[in-house]
Amino acid sequence: MDLLTGTYECKVDAKGRLMMPVALKKQLSPILQDGFVLRRSVFQKCLELYPMGEWQVLMQKMNKLNRFKKKNNDFIRRFTAGVKMVEVDVNGRLLIPKDLTVFASITKNIVVASAINIIEIWDKDLYEQAIDDAALDFADLAEEVMGQDDDDDGIS
Repeated sequence: MDLLTGTYECKVDAKGRLMMPVALKKQLSPILQDGFVLRRSVFQKCLELYPMGEWQVLMQKMNKLNRFKKKNNDFIRRFTAGVKMVEVDVNGRLLIPKDLTVFASITKNIVVASAINIIEIWDKDLYEQAIDDAALDFADLAEEVMGQDDDDDGIS
C-alpha cells in the first residue's frame, strides 16, 4: 500500500457516520473493498483506522509474542480491546461505533489525519490541542528522532 497523505476537517452525523474525504478515498480506492480495523490509540485520545492489510501485518508481528508470558498476554488483550472491523459503505461513509466515539470524545467536528500507513480520527478540539502541545518540543523531538548521523536509526 502507498503511504497516506493529508489532514481533513470533517463532520460526523448523529448516527456516528463519517463521510470519507474524497482525496483520502482516492488514495484508499485500491483497498476500500478489503475493509478496515478501527481501534483506540495507545498514546492519544483518538482512533486509529488500519487498512485490513496493515492490520494483518501488525497481527502477524503480535502473533510471534510468547503467550506464556503474562505481560505479552496483557499487552495483546489491551491492544485489541474494543477493536472493530468497519467498512466504507456505497455512499462513502464510515460508521464509527458508539463505544469508540465515546472513547475519543467525538461529537460532530472531527479531523481525519494520515499517519503514514494508518489514519487517525480525532475530535477537532482534541486534535488542535495535541498539535499545540507537541509544538513546544517538536524541534527537539525532530532532532532526536530524525537527526541521527549513524545508520542505526532505522530510517532509510
